[in-house]
Amino acid sequence: MNTVSTSASQNLLRVAHLTKHYPLRGGIFGRAVGNVHAVDDVSFSIAQGETLGLVGESGCGKSTIGKTVLRLVEPTAGTIEWCGQRIDRLTGHAMRMHRRDLQAVFQDPYASLNPRMRAADIVAEPIRNFETATASAIRDRVVSLFERVGLRADQLPRYPYEFSGGQRQRLGIARALAPRPKLIVCDEPVSALDVSVQAQVINLLVDLQREFGLSYLFVAHDLAVVQHISHRVAVMYLGRIVEVASKRALFAVPQHPYTEALLSAVPVPNPTAKRKRIILAGDVPSPIDLPTGCRFHTRCPYAFERCRVEEPKLLQVLPDHFAACHLREATALHN
Repeated sequence: MNTVSTSASQNLLRVAHLTKHYPLRGGIFGRAVGNVHAVDDVSFSIAQGETLGLVGESGCGKSTIGKTVLRLVEPTAGTIEWCGQRIDRLTGHAMRMHRRDLQAVFQDPYASLNPRMRAADIVAEPIRNFETATASAIRDRVVSLFERVGLRADQLPRYPYEFSGGQRQRLGIARALAPRPKLIVCDEPVSALDVSVQAQVINLLVDLQREFGLSYLFVAHDLAVVQHISHRVAVMYLGRIVEVASKRALFAVPQHPYTEALLSAVPVPNPTAKRKRIILAGDVPSPIDLPTGCRFHTRCPYAFERCRVEEPKLLQVLPDHFAACHLREATALHN
């Protein structure tokens, strides 16, 4: 299954058929009685300098993908290639060689920072872990990083509780930049911030990408934020990617009913603008007891009998535009 528009030589990250199941245990002996299907058969790639936005409702598996790519969570199946080398089974020193290239900015800017470490040490720690440098050289790097993310040198000796929420997230971004990574996984990096601060942090991430040639896997549920920062967008539903396309194509001509529903819920600046609001019926099914066929058919307004028995494949329905929907298969055959 090919879900990318870039050539293999351009891809920093390539994920193929990634699966992550969490066993459910019960009874006296704690035996496995089922599985939580967090991620099922997900494939995508990210090129140098590209941002892939990963969107969907809470619990759809977005954050699990990010953690698995970083090898904070072990995959159940599938492959993860970094710069052409498989890293999904690497351990110890072999994986440590790639850690500096793969960094993260987490959702909670306070919980992700060590409250007992000063800000200077939080940013300096990755440098000490991956490089041999003098104390003065490290301090100069830290001061430069502080200034680059909008913090001041006089804030170096402060503890995380002495910063505001937006400043803490800037501190987290400085820490992620410290080892000079190539890809940063941004896991809901602005969802815990005020709206005005969100815009500042997003603009900062865009500027840093241009300056350092960074790639982002940007996990979010806010489509307005994703539209601003992403080059391509992948839409997830219940552990699977149901649509992936360039930002412009996805927002202009969505090809999956779930994407249409998500876009219809995005607020628009003009309150008098007329548009069709799609209200999905029912709740998201349990990832423990998945529905047969298309996972979205229980809420889809266009579902028909085939949707209930056969799971659709992710197919190219327009140039570099993929969707997993039986309604689009006739179109896909001509592309």
